[in-house]
Order: sequence, then structure tokens, then C-alpha cells
Amino acid sequence: MNFKSQIMDEAAMLRALRRISHEIIEKNNGCKDVCLIGVCRRGVPLAQKIACNIAEVEGSEVKVGSLDITLYRDDVTEAKPDPELHGTDINFDVTGKKIVLVDDVLFTGRTTRAAIDAIMALGRPASIQLAVLVDRGHRELPIRGDYIGKNVPTSRQEQISVCIPPYDERTCVELYELD
Repeated sequence: MNFKSQIMDEAAMLRALRRISHEIIEKNNGCKDVCLIGVCRRGVPLAQKIACNIAEVEGSEVKVGSLDITLYRDDVTEAKPDPELHGTDINFDVTGKKIVLVDDVLFTGRTTRAAIDAIMALGRPASIQLAVLVDRGHRELPIRGDYIGKNVPTSRQEQISVCIPPYDERTCVELYELD
């Protein structure tokens, strides 16, 4: 992979996450029954940051969980014969809740479809909404983000990389050209 450009620096990411937080509050008329579920791996720290932003604005906490979609993927056997599991950690009942699924990049929609299947296996939420930091296009399924930090049109020869602690030492979004 060859570095092409930085799409967002830390300040831009934090502004986008703050805006997404406000949009979630507005669309849901507050945060009653709203729960955030981050898709493992980088969706989890993004969900945690959104939860902190909502707590600052609303003065009340929203529950946050993490969702491992590995076994729900439609390419689980093709991707790796022995997939690495990250573990789901949702310590609340999703039934009747307004679930905001949080992920770093929306691409084909297949990860989101797998996440919806995984959530539905846990219960029946009142709704499932999707928050993504970056929407890069190229959908293969009829899925769209409800809350989008930034739309970045890409080619299939490009890759978006979201860098965020604890997985990375810096906070930014970068664009790479595939070899």
C-alpha cells in the first residue's frame, strides 16, 4: 500500500464525532432507550467517544457495547480458515432499544449486514441506526448510514485506514493506494 493523503486529522475526527453525537440526540429526541454498539475493532472506541459526547450534552449516560461480527460474515470461511474472534461484550438487553451501530468505514455494506444479523440474534430492538466515521461508497447491499462523519468517494484500488487508540498511536483517517 502506498500512502496517498490524510483525509481527517484528529481535530476533524473529533468534530465529526461531536456532530454525529448531536445528530443522534436530535433524531431520537434525546437519548432515552438509545444504546451504542461498536463493531469490533475500531467501531468500539468511536462508540465510546460518541457516548462521552452524548453524556456531556444530555447529562445522562448511554449504554455502550462491542460486537464481534466474525462468525456472521458471509465470507467467514473464505477470509480465514481459523478466524480471530474479538468477543462480543453487550451487557444490556437490546430488545425495545434504539440501537446505534457504530463502525469506522462503510464500504460494501456486508459488515453492517453481518452486524444487524448479530444484533437480531440477541433480541428485537425498536430500531437499528448506523453511524460511520467514513462512507467510501461501493455498496453491494441496500445499506446506508444514518449518521456519517465524512463521505469520501474512492476507487476500488484505494483503501481507507482509520487510526485510533488503543489500536494505533495516532488519531487520523488516511487514504492509501493498493499495490
